[in-house]
Amino acid sequence: MNLTGTPFLVLTVALFAASIALAMAQWLGRGALFGPARTVQRRRTPLRALSYLGTVLLCQFTAVAMVFVIVNNENQLYDSWGDLLGNSSHVRAVPVPPKDEGLAGDRHAAPAGPSGTPAPKVPQAFHAPDSDAVPRSVKQADLKGRLSGVDGEVLVWTPPQYDDPAYKDKTFPVVELLVGFPGSSSAWFGDAMEATKQLEPLMKSGQVTPFILVAPRVTILGNTDTGCADVPGKVNAETWLSRDVPQMIVDNFRADTTADHWALSGYSAGAHCALRLALAHPNRYRAAISMSGYNDPAGEPASLTAKDPKLRESANPLYILTHAPTPPNVALYVTGKRGDGLEDATVLQQAAKSPTTVTPFETTGAHLTSTWKPLVVPTFKWLTGIIPPR
Repeated sequence: MNLTGTPFLVLTVALFAASIALAMAQWLGRGALFGPARTVQRRRTPLRALSYLGTVLLCQFTAVAMVFVIVNNENQLYDSWGDLLGNSSHVRAVPVPPKDEGLAGDRHAAPAGPSGTPAPKVPQAFHAPDSDAVPRSVKQADLKGRLSGVDGEVLVWTPPQYDDPAYKDKTFPVVELLVGFPGSSSAWFGDAMEATKQLEPLMKSGQVTPFILVAPRVTILGNTDTGCADVPGKVNAETWLSRDVPQMIVDNFRADTTADHWALSGYSAGAHCALRLALAHPNRYRAAISMSGYNDPAGEPASLTAKDPKLRESANPLYILTHAPTPPNVALYVTGKRGDGLEDATVLQQAAKSPTTVTPFETTGAHLTSTWKPLVVPTFKWLTGIIPPR
């Protein structure tokens, strides 16, 4: 049973109610396990006192479990027991990734087809999302990353125009949606962010570009935040997000293959990832949206890249921006409040040189999805100005 969605929530509510009923029956002396209470002496035996204590602890445990599930459903932090316990690794292998030839070049990195032609497209099997918190209009693929050695789910939603016969020969721009740490790929589509619910009517009316929305798994190394980086011998998170996932989308959907029509959006640790991936791969992305992110990887205590001084420096979006051979042609929209991302946005803006642009936006809310959810529409309207409808 998934940790998100209605069934598990109903179960925890029922268990809490049952524990309260058990306590009431026990104190009234009518519980089936204890029999009728006939004398004060009998009610005060050590065994009966221990049973009362056990019932109180059971009530507390079921109450905490119910609150955890409510909070988890609200923010969609953990989808599975493996994610919650931190014992699920999605790293199958850690190969050395081939040279990055850009968004349209990874098929050439695959084993060649007959007569040395580029490898053919790889059809992917899709099914309904594992999490019932995700709308059924979203498809899920269980992708085995060919270049990264990472295996994980990828959720994909196509815009209203995608199945319109008038658009049958059109390709569509793509936005990769990245969650924080811990975080579930379902968060962008579920109640936490409601991206499709908010954006679909605006895409239909032409106010927002009809983007294909893609939410790949970001938590891939147990209870460690990868920082969306390639760390030799440990994980190829960067290759997974910037190469394997886009290649799967290009192979299976009418997705544009030019960097000018790809973007990223993320919150918290996912915001850090969105910035660093866009700045490090201007041959793959045109824009990035960061909600309450950070530059220094140490902004996430569980960050793998923060543990090594060299990685901590090289994984910093500010370092990537200031050490690029030429200013990357990317547009960044960076939100945050004072003490939670705004100062980092200002530093990036001051360091940016044309054609790089940085648009800071000050927020006032807490570091929660309740702050980022209302930003979905304005940030995508900004993105529509960078990647307009075709």
